[in-house]
Amino acid sequence: MDITASLSVLAGTLGILMGASPLLQAMRAHQRRSSADISMPFLALLWIGGAAWLAYGIALGNLAMMIANTVGVIACTTAIAVSHYWRNGEAVEGD
Repeated sequence: MDITASLSVLAGTLGILMGASPLLQAMRAHQRRSSADISMPFLALLWIGGAAWLAYGIALGNLAMMIANTVGVIACTTAIAVSHYWRNGEAVEGD
C-alpha cells in the first residue's frame, strides 16, 4: 500500500470518528441526566456545517465525504435530541 492509499484510509477513518464524536456529549448528558453544560448553539452549528459538507459531498459524488458527513449529521442530531431531553437536569415536560 502506498502513502496516498494509507493516508486516504487514515483520513476516512478519522473523518468517521470525528463525525461520531458528538455522541460523546450525548452519552455524557444521558449518564449525568443533565445537559446543562453542553452548548446547544455549538451542536447546532456543527449540525449545519455537517449538513453543508454532506450536500457538497453529494454534489461532487464523493462517497467518502458522504459517509463521514452522514455519520456526523446523524451523531449530531442524536446529541441535540439527547441534550434537549436532559436539559436542566431533567427530562423536558411532555416526554
